[in-house]
Amino acid sequence: MDFLPFYQDYLQNALSKSKFLLLRILVWLLQVHKQVRIERLAAYLPIPILYQSRRKKIQRFLVEPCLSLVLFWFPLIKLIVEREFKPGSRLTLVLDRTQWHSEKCIHD
Repeated sequence: MDFLPFYQDYLQNALSKSKFLLLRILVWLLQVHKQVRIERLAAYLPIPILYQSRRKKIQRFLVEPCLSLVLFWFPLIKLIVEREFKPGSRLTLVLDRTQWHSEKCIHD
């Protein structure tokens, strides 16, 4: 599994070597097992530590300040858009919310 070359460099520069490796493993697990639950990812994570430790490692990784929307993801999305789309061309972004859940349920 290779990240697209133009943002693999971005990821390597933005993350430490161990965090970059963990991100690659998590992306691979998501592609192979198609599971988004931390518990399922921890069960499949190929690191020789206890299950609970793997789960906590994933949880800690996902809340890292370096992975914040503003510091990490927005610049990455900007980089992809700038490199893949011509200035002035029309771009439509679509967000899929099929798996999103809310604390409040609104009933009609």
